[in-house]
Amino acid sequence: MKTTALFLLCATLALGAETPPAGKKDACCAAMAAAPFSAASLYQTDVTFTTDAGQPFALGALRGRPVVLAMFFTSCGYACPLIVSDMQAIREKLPAGIRERAAFVLVSFDTARDTPAALAAYRGQRGLDAQWTLLHGSNDAVRELAALLGVKYKQEADGAFSHSNLITILNPQGEIIHQRTGLQGGLDEAAAALAAAARN
Repeated sequence: MKTTALFLLCATLALGAETPPAGKKDACCAAMAAAPFSAASLYQTDVTFTTDAGQPFALGALRGRPVVLAMFFTSCGYACPLIVSDMQAIREKLPAGIRERAAFVLVSFDTARDTPAALAAYRGQRGLDAQWTLLHGSNDAVRELAALLGVKYKQEADGAFSHSNLITILNPQGEIIHQRTGLQGGLDEAAAALAAAARN
């Protein structure tokens, strides 16, 4: 009830129906940012990752933005490069305003080899700009996120991974609203889901 009241208050202020006393608007927005995540939000998890810049990163930092997320590993020779290319294609299908707000996130299965430095090198190889977040995590963090996303993966004897091929769309609250399964098609639907989430 308290969270709903905060959203209504901020909506009223945003529409200009009421002029808040000095400092009140900031307090309202700060309270919104501190509001609890929904039961369906991935951002409830307390696991942390490390970015390719070596900084700690919690998934909740993505709150407020529509997100395109996939799990991968940098030495993958077939499926993962296609997934990244498809994420880039989804980005290009978005209206400009939404494209600028969206976040694109890659989380590696390969906790041993895909260090932050290896992910930074991959960023450069693929020409991924600041809109992309590349994450390294512990085995436990990766397993937990994979379970939340419904991604299955297994490391083979040669060090490569067999894995589900999923691109997941999250709304600004961190709730799964769409998943593209497989390696073909579905990009228009994924882009439409992302655009719809960004407008709500």
